[in-house]
Amino acid sequence: MSKEQKFDYDRGMMAGRVTLVGAGPGAVDLLTIRGQRVLNQADVVVYDDLANAKLLEFCPPEAKRIYVGKRAGVHYVPQEETCRILIEEARKGLHVVRLKGGDPLVFGRGGEEIAALAAEGIACAVVPGVTAAIAAGAGIGVPLTHREHASAVVFVTGHECAGKKPDQATVDWAALAKTGATLCIYMGVRRLPEISENLQAGGLAGTTPVAVVANATLPAQTVHVTNLAAAPLLSETLKGQPALIIVGEVVRWAELQQTMAALQLAQ
Repeated sequence: MSKEQKFDYDRGMMAGRVTLVGAGPGAVDLLTIRGQRVLNQADVVVYDDLANAKLLEFCPPEAKRIYVGKRAGVHYVPQEETCRILIEEARKGLHVVRLKGGDPLVFGRGGEEIAALAAEGIACAVVPGVTAAIAAGAGIGVPLTHREHASAVVFVTGHECAGKKPDQATVDWAALAKTGATLCIYMGVRRLPEISENLQAGGLAGTTPVAVVANATLPAQTVHVTNLAAAPLLSETLKGQPALIIVGEVVRWAELQQTMAALQLAQ
């Protein structure tokens, strides 16, 4: 198969389909080439807050745009309604692009949308995107793995779905504290005091370095480097901002990056 055929999403594809596209972490130029090409061919695009609105400029002018935004604690459109919209638009024989922040299948509820489409017999494809942990680490010069300090990295949610009882929680923070892995915590700012307490109760030292990166890759990006014991103080400071929390010895590279940046400015 030639490269041209591989990337031509209209060739040999049935009408009435959905493509989940990872919008990346925020910066427009971190969208993949494949993602851009799919947006170029969209009849309908369904998007939310975590996808940079400037990406809609890649869509044809006549493409229908449907906003289904959601933020922590504020759900503009319920997930069930989003799935209904995807199904309804695809049944019209249209190519529907579901534009999702980061990667569609990393804490993006893409699995739920795929299942809903499959149940209705609607074809679905996925275009991966740069997920927040990768972008945040790269943006502050932190290697998520390091031969001497971290042989594993864990992506974990800091906010489990609503309705779960305490005994139904699936994140075992005490177990994670013992892995020696770099922990990349999504959607965890509001629960940072509880997460910090649980990790320390599991044996992770309070002096363990922590970085919290808000609005990663965007001009508004901020970086807060602290330690596990002091990290809860950031919960109120960053309230309402999309942020990625990195916990582990590799965070010390962020301090090195800041020192290098200061030296460059001084020259």
